[in-house]
Amino acid sequence: MKSINLLILDDKEENLISLQALLSEIEDINIICSTDPNEALKICWKNDISIVLVDVQMPEINGFEFVSLLKSNPKTSHIVAIMVTAISKEDKFLIRGLKSGAVDYLYKPLNPEITIAKVKSFVQQIHIQEEIIHKNQELELSRKALMQAHEEAEAARKSKEIFLANMSHEIRTPINGIVGIIQMLKSADLNSEHQDWLHRLEMASDSLLLIINDILDISKIDSGKLKIEFEEFNLENLLLDTEKFFRFKALNKKIDFRVDIDSTLPKYVRFDSLRLQQIISNFISNSLKFTDTGEITLSATKLAQQDNRVEIKFTVKDSGIGIKPEVVEKIFQAFEQGDDGITKKFGGTGLGLAIVKRLANLLGGTVHAESEYGRGSQFSFITEMEEISHTEANETQENLAYTQLSKLNDLKILIAEDNDLNSFILSHMLKTWNCDVTIVKNGRLALEALETSDYDVVLMDAHMPIMSGFEAIRQIRTNHIEYQRTMPIITISASVLEHEQKAAFEAGANDVIGKPFNPIELYNKIVKVCGIHSHDRL
Repeated sequence: MKSINLLILDDKEENLISLQALLSEIEDINIICSTDPNEALKICWKNDISIVLVDVQMPEINGFEFVSLLKSNPKTSHIVAIMVTAISKEDKFLIRGLKSGAVDYLYKPLNPEITIAKVKSFVQQIHIQEEIIHKNQELELSRKALMQAHEEAEAARKSKEIFLANMSHEIRTPINGIVGIIQMLKSADLNSEHQDWLHRLEMASDSLLLIINDILDISKIDSGKLKIEFEEFNLENLLLDTEKFFRFKALNKKIDFRVDIDSTLPKYVRFDSLRLQQIISNFISNSLKFTDTGEITLSATKLAQQDNRVEIKFTVKDSGIGIKPEVVEKIFQAFEQGDDGITKKFGGTGLGLAIVKRLANLLGGTVHAESEYGRGSQFSFITEMEEISHTEANETQENLAYTQLSKLNDLKILIAEDNDLNSFILSHMLKTWNCDVTIVKNGRLALEALETSDYDVVLMDAHMPIMSGFEAIRQIRTNHIEYQRTMPIITISASVLEHEQKAAFEAGANDVIGKPFNPIELYNKIVKVCGIHSHDRL
């Protein structure tokens, strides 16, 4: 423990010697003596004095005046002053000493035990105060370190977000072209062999998009930015659509794939259909990867129901390689797989099941894994859904190909898109619906096109050279021509980040559609923003 400096001030040498001798047995103090008040003041100013024992009766400057001088100076105001006096113990002298800044009195003749006890007490208090100061300094350093770490983490988060936005845009843009061409070819008159090639290409593009979504979703979940969106949908249709998607993959591996749907399940439910399909698809993809023979079964079972709340269990069971018991929980961790050798043999990002577990938590459900090594695995998702009554008005249209939709005769549409393949696909789809299409490559050219012609709706890419879609929309919304200020604008963005979609609405867009987009979704958004009723375009 650090020694503290104690000053004894008395004009009589013999008093100094006796008091110093008395206090010498106290540990952790360094005693300094002085008979001159002026010299003592200089000692206090130049040295780190913590306690001063001051004789009251001294020539030139008495003890009261000395303590007052100490307390009036910021450099010495912290010093603990104790009066040592032989004068009367009357209250007026005690009050005068306390008013000058002293904290206690010692009366002559000094009682050794009381004197040592009091000094020890103040020494201990000073040590405690110093420890508090030291701890406060450490806390302040920790606070600054935490603030710096927070700032660095925030900077890293922003850099990561910018990177993800750029990656999303750069990868999703060409994928949008691939998906668009696939949609166009599906409406073409192809022979069976070419249809098979097209189906394989569609599966490859879907798998690539799933990997990109996994990477983006794990980042959004970890940062707390993934939004859960509940909607009404046909649960049986979702399961059957999932069966259609994976049946071809299972047939290619000569695996039997079947779906077992509980007949007591509600037909229509309110839930996040996208995230439910993502969970089930990850389960099936995982089983397909690790199953070479046998079968895979997707089952949906009603566990319980109270009023319109239904507890449902979705299970994917396979006859694959299984998982060792000690690593079952490990597979739900990001970038982890059950065995280091699995990645080399089977590949994969190790993200699918990690996302499933996080999504299940966000949806208020639970995931479970059971496995027998060498004999197969079973993955389950248990959650609660809301059963609803539903009309089937929109289902017929959703099952149509985009070429079968009602025509949007003579609707004038301006496309602002710098990617030639994407603008080609958009133009083809729009012309299929009998739209009059104009294409420009950036926001500046879009503004020029609007000056020379009127359009019913603008499809504006978010990121373009020379002028971005956001800047072009802002200028359109401040144009002196009223129809431009109110004309429908749909932003087409390859980014799935919420803040960018929010920025589109803030700029003045009426709606946003992401890349790659579904032609049916694009059609519905155009119809919605233009206020077109289905009977208007039959």
